[in-house]
Amino acid sequence: MADSPLLEIRGLGKSFPGVRALQGVDFTVRRGEIHALMGENGAGKSTLIKVLTGVYHRDSGDTRLDGQSIRPGSPREAEACGISTVYQEVNLIPHLSVAENICLGRQPTVFGFVRWRAIRERAERALRRLDLTLDVSRQLSSCSIAIQQMVALARALDVSAKLLILDEPTSSLDEREVAELFAVMKKLRGEDLGIVFVTHFLDQVYAVCDRITVLRNGRHVGEYPTAEMPRLELVARMIGKDAAEVERMNAPAAAGEAPTGQPLLEVTNFGRKGSIHPLDLSIRPGEVVGLAGLLGSGRTEVARLIFGVDRADSGTMKIGGEPVVIGSPRDALRHRIAFTAEDRKVEGVIPNLSIRENLILALQASRGPWARIGRAEQNALAERFIATLKIKTPGPEQLIKNLSGGNQQKVLLARWLATEPRLFILDEPTRGIDVGAKAEIEKLIGSLRERGLAVLFISSELEEVVRDSQRVVILRDRKKVGELAAGQISEHAVMGMIAAPAAESGAVLHPS
Repeated sequence: MADSPLLEIRGLGKSFPGVRALQGVDFTVRRGEIHALMGENGAGKSTLIKVLTGVYHRDSGDTRLDGQSIRPGSPREAEACGISTVYQEVNLIPHLSVAENICLGRQPTVFGFVRWRAIRERAERALRRLDLTLDVSRQLSSCSIAIQQMVALARALDVSAKLLILDEPTSSLDEREVAELFAVMKKLRGEDLGIVFVTHFLDQVYAVCDRITVLRNGRHVGEYPTAEMPRLELVARMIGKDAAEVERMNAPAAAGEAPTGQPLLEVTNFGRKGSIHPLDLSIRPGEVVGLAGLLGSGRTEVARLIFGVDRADSGTMKIGGEPVVIGSPRDALRHRIAFTAEDRKVEGVIPNLSIRENLILALQASRGPWARIGRAEQNALAERFIATLKIKTPGPEQLIKNLSGGNQQKVLLARWLATEPRLFILDEPTRGIDVGAKAEIEKLIGSLRERGLAVLFISSELEEVVRDSQRVVILRDRKKVGELAAGQISEHAVMGMIAAPAAESGAVLHPS
């Protein structure tokens, strides 16, 4: 691996109205290396990639590729500089052939006529570079996702790329397909390409990457040789802890003992191919079970399977000891399961409806279209939950878009509480809200437990998971890798399981 820099970014800054997405970020990629770019939500990874590829214009800083200062104004200009990108979602045209997709926009012509034989030969040559033999006249949509990803990679390399950016390329691949992609990446590294690998999968970083750069909150945390960066320390830097602080995280959680007795929810060997590996999970009435793991670990995927947004293709589910099949959110509602989604703006609030109208949606859906909720009942529900949850508003007819983020979240919680659920799935209920609102929502979680509800609690804030849960299930790379019971829960223990090599995972700790 050559040690001379291929890409040098210094002091990169990018702001949007009200948000400083990148602040003085440095980033260096060398020839012949695979460099992981890592960080949690909001770290600035996507913004950095979009500035580098000409989607956004930088506000400050300098970018040099192969020693030359560059400032691409569009993805096409970035491509002309030698920067190619393969995105998580295959960005090709399914009804065209493999060859047409590889050469699209670059078709060789003579006197204005497309040279189809030359296109096929060029496509075959591009695929051979990846050690892939394929009928290039085949329609792309007939190929597997893994093959489509390889075609996208061949297209990216077709322009004599110097720097290849792979943005979550393994998210839809199985283990065998990931191994095949890694073999190709190592081959390209041997050809002196610089490769930027954006991923949330720790095992994959340690399997294939030479160096790691960590971003957090739009700032550069550090650059580290992979072989010299312990996993626990990497996790700590991603979530904003220093090594000394990690060592002080051993205090057990104080959320109380977990209840005993029959689980309200019990799933066994429950999973979905390409989404989450089969796992076992149970929650008892009056228990908060936390799901812990880094971004991309499979937390939301588990929630969506239980609530029926996605359909499990393996395993069984029991509610109250009785086998059930949850094939849709409507089924989940019938079994009195509630779910607040991670992104309240996209999957939660309806901005141009009032608090009252937003609040009654789930209850109305549970009753069906013919059992309309009368206006008097709507008003009573709205007034009750505004008072109970201390929603700051002039009244129930206020448009929800005019509320703060914390008060919007309270309305969403009220929406589901109105259905009188037995199981409440909370996916990032405190994200993007102020400290006071966070404290109120955490207090509400405690009150739900005291009232006998079962709660599945997902948060990227590890302190919250530890503080509020009686049991914690740890996920990594879409697998359950461990479980901590009451008295064993601490930030240090959770981080240790997240960071443990694959051979050490799978531990289940119980109270001594």
